[in-house]
Amino acid sequence: MSLVQSVDNVALLPAYLAAGTAVLVLLADLLLARAGATVAVAAAGAIATMAGAAAVGAVGTRRTFCVGADCSWVFDARAALVAAVFGLLTLGVLGLSGPLLGAGPTPVGEYCFLLACSMTGGVVLGAAGDLITLIVALETLTLPLYVLVGLRRGSLASAEAAVTFFVVSVVATTLTLLGAALLYAVTGALHLDRLGALLGAAGDLPLTTAAVALVVAGLGFKVAAVPFHAWAPATYDGAPLPVAAYLSTASKLGGVVALLAVVQRALPADVTGPVLAGLAVLTMTVGNLVALRQRRTVRLLAWSSVAQAGYILAPLGALALATGRTADARATAYAAVVAYAVFFVALELVAFAALVALRPVGTDGGTLDDLRGAARRQPWIGAAFALALTGLAGLPPGLAGLFAKVTVVRSVLDGGAGWLALVVAVNAVVGLAYYLRLTAVLYADADAAVPAGRPPWPVSAALAVATAVTVVLGFAPQLVLALAAG
Repeated sequence: MSLVQSVDNVALLPAYLAAGTAVLVLLADLLLARAGATVAVAAAGAIATMAGAAAVGAVGTRRTFCVGADCSWVFDARAALVAAVFGLLTLGVLGLSGPLLGAGPTPVGEYCFLLACSMTGGVVLGAAGDLITLIVALETLTLPLYVLVGLRRGSLASAEAAVTFFVVSVVATTLTLLGAALLYAVTGALHLDRLGALLGAAGDLPLTTAAVALVVAGLGFKVAAVPFHAWAPATYDGAPLPVAAYLSTASKLGGVVALLAVVQRALPADVTGPVLAGLAVLTMTVGNLVALRQRRTVRLLAWSSVAQAGYILAPLGALALATGRTADARATAYAAVVAYAVFFVALELVAFAALVALRPVGTDGGTLDDLRGAARRQPWIGAAFALALTGLAGLPPGLAGLFAKVTVVRSVLDGGAGWLALVVAVNAVVGLAYYLRLTAVLYADADAAVPAGRPPWPVSAALAVATAVTVVLGFAPQLVLALAAG
C-alpha cells in the first residue's frame, strides 16, 4: 500500500477560499488601512467560500489526503452544507458588527481576520475524516473566539467572559485530546471510518469506555450540553452582541458537527447511545427551566440555546436502543441532527440580529423591560424577532423551527425511543412560556415618547438576509434534510 497521499485541490477549494480570506483581510488592513475595505474583503471572502462549497458539493463526494481507503478529507453534500452555513454566519456577523467596528474601540483588521480564521476552521471541520483533522479544525474554529469575546477595549465584562470561555475550552480540549489518545492507543488508528471498523469488530477493548466518555464529554463542552454548559450564559452576556451571535451559532454548530462525526463514524453506538440520551434529557430540561427565570435578554437566549442543544442531541439518544441502531434509524437520526442544527442556527441568527437592531450601538442586550413595546416602534424588526422566537419554540409562522421539531420527534420515534419523544414534547411546551413571554414584551404597550431610531444599514441588511434565508428554509425543509443526509 502506497503511503503517498493523493491531493485533490478541487475538494480543498472551499478551505483554500476561507483561508485565503483571512490572508487577504490582513493584507487589506495593512495596505489600505481603511475599515470599509477590510470589511468588504472579509464579506467577499465569505460569499466566495459559500459559492465554492456549493460548486464542489454539487459534483458529488470528493476525497483527498488518502492512504488506501482511509481519507482525511471527505467533502460531500453535508460538508458543503456546513461550509455554506459557516460562510453565511460570517457574512451575517460582519453586517451586525458594522456599528461596533465604526464606534472605534474594536480594531477592524484583527476582528475580521479572527472571524475569517474561525470560518476556516468550520469549513475544514465539516470535511474532517480523522481525529487529528477534526480536533485541529475545531480548535481553529474556537481559538479566535477567545480573542473576539475580549477584543472590546476597556470592557471588564468582555474580559471576564473571555477568561471564562478560555479556561473552560482548554479543559474541554484536554479531555477530547486525552480521549483521542486513548482511542489511538487501543486501536492504532486515527481515521474515523477505520476506528469505527476496528471498534466494531473487536468488541469490548480495554479503555474503550473511558476513551468514549472523554471524547463525548470534551465535545459536550463545545455544544454547551448539561452539565458542561456553565460557561455559555456568562460568556454570551459578556461578549459584544455580534460576537455573542457568532458564539451561539457557529460555535454550537461546530460542536454538533464534530460530535456527530465521531458518533456516526467512529464510536460504538451501544456505548454512546445511553450517554447521549442522558445528556439530551438533562440539557433540554435544565436549559428550559432556567430560561424561565431569566430577565436579561442575552442570558435568556443563552439558556434557550442550551435547551436547543438538548433537542439536537435527542436523535442520537435513540442509539441507546437496538431499534435505534438499525441502518435506517441511524441514517434518519444523523440527518435530523444536522438539519435541526441548521434550522436552529438560522433562527438564532435572526433573533440576535433583531436584538442588535433594537439596541443602541455598543450596548449589551439589556433586560426584557428594555425591549417593551419595541415591535410597536420598529414593526418590521419586531416581526422578524417574533418570527425567530416562534420558530425556536416550534410554532408557526416559524416554519423552519416547526419542521425541525417534527423532524427530531419523528427520528426519535423511528428509533423506538417513545419516552424520549415524550420528553422532547414536554420540554417544547415548557419552552413556549419564555419564548411567548418575550414576544409579548415586544408587542406590549410602551411609552410613545421613546424615539424609534433607525438601525444602521449593515445591521438592517444582515437582518433582512437572515430572515429571508429562514423563510426559504421553512418552505424548503426537505432540501436541507437531503443535504444533511450526505
